[in-house]
Amino acid sequence: MTHVVTENCINCKHTDCVEVCPVDCFHEGPNFLVIDPESCIDCTLCVAECPVGAIFAEDDVPAGQEHFLGINAELSPLWPVLTHKKPALPDAAEWDGKTDKLFLLRRE
Repeated sequence: MTHVVTENCINCKHTDCVEVCPVDCFHEGPNFLVIDPESCIDCTLCVAECPVGAIFAEDDVPAGQEHFLGINAELSPLWPVLTHKKPALPDAAEWDGKTDKLFLLRRE
């Protein structure tokens, strides 16, 4: 099983989760993080560290957000590995809890 970063990370991009990952499975995009499903060892350490509750076990992804399984798998090979904590995006607090943010996901 793997863990998945979901919608609430978009435009927040807190990186507290990255620091506790023992296998460096987080990858950083412009306004979102993803977990490489091939590297994740299902340790669950990242779940509690996410200040916006955006990380779930693949079997527990909220209804309507299942497409984030594919997004994490698609983008993780394209984006660089992130191994250290960085500041969240400047307006992260404003985006926390907002829904329907998928159109804002920057893939470049």
